Amino acid sequence: MPVIGCIELIAIGKMKIGIEIRGLTSFMGGKLIGGTVALLAIIGFATENLVPKAEHGIIPDVPATVAAIKNPSSKITYDEYNHERYPPGDPSKRAFAYFVLTGGRFVYASLVRLLVLKFVLSMSASKDVLALASLEVDLSSIEPGTTVTVKWRGKPVFIRRRTDDDIKLANSVDLGSLRDPQKDEERVKDPEWLVVIGVCTHLGCIPLPNAGDYGGWFCPCHGSHYDISGRIRKGPAPYNLEVPTYSFLEENKLLIG
Repeated sequence: MPVIGCIELIAIGKMKIGIEIRGLTSFMGGKLIGGTVALLAIIGFATENLVPKAEHGIIPDVPATVAAIKNPSSKITYDEYNHERYPPGDPSKRAFAYFVLTGGRFVYASLVRLLVLKFVLSMSASKDVLALASLEVDLSSIEPGTTVTVKWRGKPVFIRRRTDDDIKLANSVDLGSLRDPQKDEERVKDPEWLVVIGVCTHLGCIPLPNAGDYGGWFCPCHGSHYDISGRIRKGPAPYNLEVPTYSFLEENKLLIG
C-alpha cells in the first residue's frame, strides 16, 4: 500500500474518533445539566435564572388563575364580554306597565278595605243582641212591699217596691258594721225602687226574696243574708248584690241596660 494512502486512512480514523468523542461529551453534558436542573427544581432550589419566563413575569402556558396566585399583580385583567346596557324601552310600553301596576295596587287596596270593614262590622252587635241587651219593665202592677223578678241577659233581676219603713230601715244601718260598706242612697235612683241582680256574690246561687234575718234576701246555698238594700249582712258572701245599669223612662217605666 502506498504511504500516502496509509496516512489518509489514519487521518480519517482520527476524525471519526474525535467526532464520536465530541458527540458523547455533548450528550453526557446535556444529560448532566438537565438532571441537575430537574433535581434543583424538585428540592426547591431552582432560581429565576434557571427557569425561563416570558414578558411581565408570567409563566407561559399556565392558567391565569395559577399565574395570578403565584405572581400577584396590581394589573386587572378583564374578560372580553361586552358589557353594554340594553336600550331603553318604548315609552308607551312603560306607561302601560305603570298603568297596570297602579291599577293592581288600587284593586288590592280596595280588597283590603272591604275586608277590614267586614271584620269591624262583624264585631258590632246585631239588632237581636241589642234588643236583648236592654229590658223595659212596667212598674204599675208592682205593689208596695213586694218583689218582682225579671230576666235580663240570662240573669234574674230583683225589682222591689219599698215602703217608707223599708227606706227608713235601710238608712238607719251603721256603715261600720257592714262588710261591704255602701250607703242606701248610693244604690238607688229612687228610694222607692230597689233594682239589683239576683245572683249571690258568693258562688252564684239565686237568693230568696223577702227572707233572711234582715228582711231582704237569703241564699239557701251557704246561708248569706242581705238586707232591704241588697247589702251583705251575714254569711260567706263577700260583696253586696250588684246594681245593674237602669233608668226611669216614665213614672211607671223602667229600662234596664
